[in-house]
Amino acid sequence: MAMVAQQHRDGSNRSIDKHMETGKYARYTAEQVEALERVYAECPKPNSLRRQQLIRECPILANFESKQIKVWFQNRRCREKQRKESSRLQTVNRKLSAMNKLLMEENERLQKQVSQLVSENGHMRQQLHTDSGPIGDASCESAVTTPQRSVRDASNPTGLLSIAERTLAEFLSKATGTAVDWVQMPGMKPGPGSAGIFTISQYCGGVAARACGLVNLEPTKIVEILKDRTSWYRDCRSLEVFTMFPAGNGGTIELLYMQTYAPTTLVPAHDFWTLRYTTALDNGSLVVCERSLSGSGAAPNGTAASQFIRAEMLPSGYLIRPCEGGGSIIHIVDHLNLEAWNVPEVLRPLYKSSKFLAQKMTIAALRFIRQIAHDLSGEIVHAINRQPAVLRTFSHRLSRGFNDAVNGFSDDGWSLIPFDDTEDVIIAIGPLKNLSATQSNISLIGSVLCAKASMLLQNVPPAMLVRFLREHRSEWADFSVDAYLASALKNAHVYPCMRPTEFTGSHIAMQLGQTIEHEEMIEVVRLEGQFLSHEDAFVSRDIHLLQMCSGIEDDVGACAELIFAPIDEMFPDEAHLLPSGFRIIPLDQKSDLFVPDEPSDSILRPKSGLTMSTNSTSSSARCNSRSVLTIAFQFPHESSFQENVATMARQYVRSVISSVQRVAMAISPAAARTKISVTSPEDQILAHWLCQSYSYHIGVELLKVESESSQALLKALWHHPDAILCCSLKASPVYTFANKSGLDMLETTLDSLQDITIDKIFDDRGQKALFSEFPTIMQQGFVNLPGGICISTMGQNASYEHAVVWKVFSDKETDVHCLAFSFVNWCFV
Repeated sequence: MAMVAQQHRDGSNRSIDKHMETGKYARYTAEQVEALERVYAECPKPNSLRRQQLIRECPILANFESKQIKVWFQNRRCREKQRKESSRLQTVNRKLSAMNKLLMEENERLQKQVSQLVSENGHMRQQLHTDSGPIGDASCESAVTTPQRSVRDASNPTGLLSIAERTLAEFLSKATGTAVDWVQMPGMKPGPGSAGIFTISQYCGGVAARACGLVNLEPTKIVEILKDRTSWYRDCRSLEVFTMFPAGNGGTIELLYMQTYAPTTLVPAHDFWTLRYTTALDNGSLVVCERSLSGSGAAPNGTAASQFIRAEMLPSGYLIRPCEGGGSIIHIVDHLNLEAWNVPEVLRPLYKSSKFLAQKMTIAALRFIRQIAHDLSGEIVHAINRQPAVLRTFSHRLSRGFNDAVNGFSDDGWSLIPFDDTEDVIIAIGPLKNLSATQSNISLIGSVLCAKASMLLQNVPPAMLVRFLREHRSEWADFSVDAYLASALKNAHVYPCMRPTEFTGSHIAMQLGQTIEHEEMIEVVRLEGQFLSHEDAFVSRDIHLLQMCSGIEDDVGACAELIFAPIDEMFPDEAHLLPSGFRIIPLDQKSDLFVPDEPSDSILRPKSGLTMSTNSTSSSARCNSRSVLTIAFQFPHESSFQENVATMARQYVRSVISSVQRVAMAISPAAARTKISVTSPEDQILAHWLCQSYSYHIGVELLKVESESSQALLKALWHHPDAILCCSLKASPVYTFANKSGLDMLETTLDSLQDITIDKIFDDRGQKALFSEFPTIMQQGFVNLPGGICISTMGQNASYEHAVVWKVFSDKETDVHCLAFSFVNWCFV
């Protein structure tokens, strides 16, 4: 028996020695592991040649075979993968736990709201039953809003502390209570892959939005980031702290003055006087709450204050609660009253939309904090060795420079060039700022000129249009202008289009970085070009642009931007940026086409720089989405060339507007559905009457068709290049029919045509001409009107060479069915 055991042990030892020889088992000392770790940090998967080189160059590994080294690296990669997977699962588990806690709190809030509604319902039933009096208003506004205290009434710390405590209570009732009727934000469903829970207000005074999410940062760090509003809120122009003192309970009270940019040239900017209260709760949570103070007086700079409208911030703020295991749960509430009555009616949805507020402030704050946490984790890698903070700075500078150009504040040195009432492009002159000391030649350039305009778009998704503009720059941009902009910052002795160049067609984009939710990216674009002159045929004229693109991956209708600036190919961190670009802001969808009774002066006045895209009639009136596009281009120039550069800039922006209109019409989802919308027998009969009456009165054929069928006649009438409309003969004449060109000119649809009366499309001169010739029309049967201006339903002017008006007879030549109008060679101006 002992001999058998000894033979078994000998066999086992021979088996172990065999495995050691074939590389299955190997023991490594600490020095050997350290050497292998150094190689693994440089190359986690070395090939056979690299392993042989390692054995030769490292004496302590000389006793190991290449296959044994290979097995070690395989095991090391496996351990690394397991470690990462374990860390990822722990993160997901912590996030799910936090999300579950948030959902439980949301469920508890909803249950309290249900109980409150049931109680109010019972109370109202009792009042109705007893007829004891009128039912009181139980709106959320009355529940959360208290009379504001002025700074004069609270000039002492005790008074301010009292206001701060009330602000804290009202904020907490919105963040975790039922003071506001919150509903889930469309397109932002909560879940493991989402940034958090997003809700917006309904039936509430002002507009409000709320966000809840998990962030991998400590509460104190989050407070520090959020209080620096200019770093993450792109529309914040400035934030000044005028007074700060301790509150006596470990907190601080600050009096702030904030200015915000206007998102487009069509609306004014806003400013706020607020009280901000920072404190800690008994459960360890940190709170930063804020509200406006009434009677706080004018802005510090009285001259600049004339460009701002005072807005109100209702109790808002941040509640940051520490999580077990690290990180924080953050509740964000933004509640504003932006005085929507101060803006044109067509743009009021921007200031009445809780969704727009959520996208610009609430979601932006949470995304910025998550991005900071992600960058600090060290897991993100950016191109060309740029740190995340540097790329965020570039993105912030591009956005801020574009906002400065769009707003053109006088205290920044901007002034408007005088213009007449027909101008649709605003030209402003401003100083060149933030120049590097090494750019000595810049001092020869006098200033920067900005050409800007705004236009309304209809049925064009902002993300789709910006994506097209980014990917197909040659469809709208002029390479010679890009070359001028790039040269102007390098060489002071340039003038517009000094040497003709051409774009070779090569458009190369190198992405530098993007946010974790892919809502924004920053990249360097290289445009390859050459001089057209023979002597410079082999000289490269490549242009480099630093470009920021946002909103193209967003499917919830967020604002989309494409902002770019010429930059030196060396791409220095302190490079001077002169941003230009596009911003498209979606307005709320409407069930019917918006047709104003009277065009707003703020829209039609050249100061607004408003034009209108001609693709607005390509869709059905039952599903209309509108957006406002703002375009701004900046041109550095010498003072002696200001007039020439202004002419070039105005023409260039007009050409860009025309190109964007063409692109918008082509990519509009509704454009693919544009077909003949009039195919009924009544329409075919009307087409026959129109042509027959035109030939009878004027003596020539209106249409030239090969087939005499009614359908062919209707098709030819529908596609006729002139705008042809039919108007009823009633006490209040309205339009009853229009061909495709007529719908384009009026910027409406067949469904909305009957809402337009005859006097609304003519200007004063056109109305006088029509009414003076009306007796002639009824006696003679037709009349030729001189050229003039028509006004579309969206306030856009359309000129025509002349117009023909004739009576349309039915089958019986004695019965007048309607009046027909033909506007010849019309176009928008």
